[in-house]
Amino acid sequence: MSLGYTARTFASAEEFLHSPSIDDVACLVADVQLSGMSGVELQGELAQQGYRKPIIFITAFPDDKTRARALQQGATGFLIKPFDGNVLVECLETALGDH
Repeated sequence: MSLGYTARTFASAEEFLHSPSIDDVACLVADVQLSGMSGVELQGELAQQGYRKPIIFITAFPDDKTRARALQQGATGFLIKPFDGNVLVECLETALGDH
């Protein structure tokens, strides 16, 4: 279900950080547990670089401390797998409605 959005995928947080299309991204959907840099570490790095786009996290391993950190740092959503696709759509609409 594309909903008219263009999606890009990246093999890792580091690949995304070095991508020439980083400024073109309107919203980032990232897993919390990535190989190498975690999703929340990516969020912190992006904030240090002045990246102010919305981020929606997904995870199969929910942890209250990680969730609180991600939301405190400005995450738009924090979804626990498995989740209803409509919830992701709502998060995207909220995130993209603000930008």
